[in-house]
Amino acid sequence: MNDPLSPQSNDSQKRLLVALLLSFAITAGWMFLFPPPPATPGAEDGGVAAAGPQDAGTQAQAALPPSGEASPPTPGSPTEATPPPPARKVDLTRKESVYQFSSQGAGLTSAVLQGVKMREQGSLSVSQGFQLLLGKEVPPAPQMNLAQPVPNQPLPLSVTIEGSSPLPANVSYAVEEKTGGAGLDSVTFTGRQGPWEVVKVFQWPQEGFEMLYTIQVKNISGQPQNGELQVHYSRAIDPNFEHAPSFFGGVGNLSRSSCQVDDKLHNMNPGDDKPEDTKGNIAFFGINQQYFVSALYPLDGPRAGHCILTATPTARQATAAFPLSVAAGETVTLRLGGYLGPKDPDLMASVPGTELVQAANLNAQNTFRPALTDTVDFGIWAVICKLLLTIMKFFHGLTGNWGVAIILLTVVVKMVLLPLTYRSMVSMEEVKKLQPRMEEIRKKYADNREQQNLEIMKLYQEAKVNPLGGCLPLLIQMPVWIALFTALRNSFDLYGEPFFGPIWRDLTYKDPTYLLPLALGVSMIITQKMQPQMMDATQAKIMTWFVPGIFTLTLLQYPAGLSLYIFTNNILSIAQQYGLRKWLDRNKPTGGGTPVAATAGGKRK
Repeated sequence: MNDPLSPQSNDSQKRLLVALLLSFAITAGWMFLFPPPPATPGAEDGGVAAAGPQDAGTQAQAALPPSGEASPPTPGSPTEATPPPPARKVDLTRKESVYQFSSQGAGLTSAVLQGVKMREQGSLSVSQGFQLLLGKEVPPAPQMNLAQPVPNQPLPLSVTIEGSSPLPANVSYAVEEKTGGAGLDSVTFTGRQGPWEVVKVFQWPQEGFEMLYTIQVKNISGQPQNGELQVHYSRAIDPNFEHAPSFFGGVGNLSRSSCQVDDKLHNMNPGDDKPEDTKGNIAFFGINQQYFVSALYPLDGPRAGHCILTATPTARQATAAFPLSVAAGETVTLRLGGYLGPKDPDLMASVPGTELVQAANLNAQNTFRPALTDTVDFGIWAVICKLLLTIMKFFHGLTGNWGVAIILLTVVVKMVLLPLTYRSMVSMEEVKKLQPRMEEIRKKYADNREQQNLEIMKLYQEAKVNPLGGCLPLLIQMPVWIALFTALRNSFDLYGEPFFGPIWRDLTYKDPTYLLPLALGVSMIITQKMQPQMMDATQAKIMTWFVPGIFTLTLLQYPAGLSLYIFTNNILSIAQQYGLRKWLDRNKPTGGGTPVAATAGGKRK
């Protein structure tokens, strides 16, 4: 609990107090109190707009001709009846990532990030949490895989062509790997079907999470060809983990299909009614996870086309579609940059990096930089979130521990609010002195509640007492709580960061042992019991037991870092109340008047 909260005696003031508490619960937890309706799964898990043409193309798929041939197989020839060669897996290992491609579709089958922080947000069971508490080892969460193929849908980074001469996503491609030496390593895929020859070249810097993706589409027929080139990125979802927000399921851990069109970021969430198709200049598209992002962007700047976003309970898919018109024997080239990594603002702001700019022969002065940082959305709390993160980063630089940084942040907030807390306690003392007269008013106007409230407010005015003074510290703390919660749910700086010991190994995820929320509840009860009781027995029990119980139950599913902040705040409030109470008692004039240091309003005499 926060600084001493003054429970008010008349009904309107009690309703205001309840409204303040409810406003915190509704604002901080609106995501789970009103969960979106579940999406109705389509006929296929991925629910992709281009599924129909792809299925048709599957039946017409032909084996890849030898690389020296320039013409597609003739319908009805023996080549068409020959089964395609088995898919070949192509692995590429980097310091930060391990990629695997399939020659069947020339797309990603996995993109596994390396490093301690680059793990799935593992959901420890209560038993596993206590095993860690007792010193036993628990298997770590798996490494984050940003490319989990969706069954029966195009692989991530695959391409299709829609139109009178379609190219399906599952064409067999020939593979050529090349070590770049001082330059970029590359993998080249070449596939042919119908009038099309598609060459896809993937290049990687030696370090980082970026890639250069070049798509060359050649018309190998004797006639002009028109259509639509579609580039796909999809990811299968485990609905048992990446669930929508709900009261019993917690705050949720969602990934979205995203696309920035005409400087506006469009997100498709599970539960949205239907796929979203947006036309305009596409700046980037991909899968926007809680702490990671997989994004593709046109290297030469936003490109005209349309973006198709789909989100089902088991899949997310983003497809960018660009008009395609190729004369006979001509080639059209589309160059894309890619970023598959953490939502680290510094890393995303530097995309594309120097090595990629040089490899793509871009003008370093006029290089297009996609606004990938827009995927980190703090909402209306952005200003407070960034301020809190700045303070915590400073303390993290001093201590090397984000949990300690949260504790020190709590100390700073308490120090800033100390004058307000003092005035709050003085106000509580003044209200407490008026209790006998307020009881007389209640008895006198027991049958007239309106007149009762008017007389009590008149009493406050005569005594020059602010009855809401005790609520101010809590009211000011609420935005801090909400902003810290928002930062924990969106900042990669805090993701995967432990407190002391292995139990709280991720401050952005719930406490698996529930020890922090339970300790928070106990500390809140102690804080309530230390406050002057100015209500009847029933009301006092509600404030002492019900409110802490609601907070505890709510925070069971909230990030451990938020529980740590509020628990630390409660401990400091207990010490603060004890110290201020002693000071007020020592400075109380004979006869129990207001301390000589302040009036009820907190002004110096």
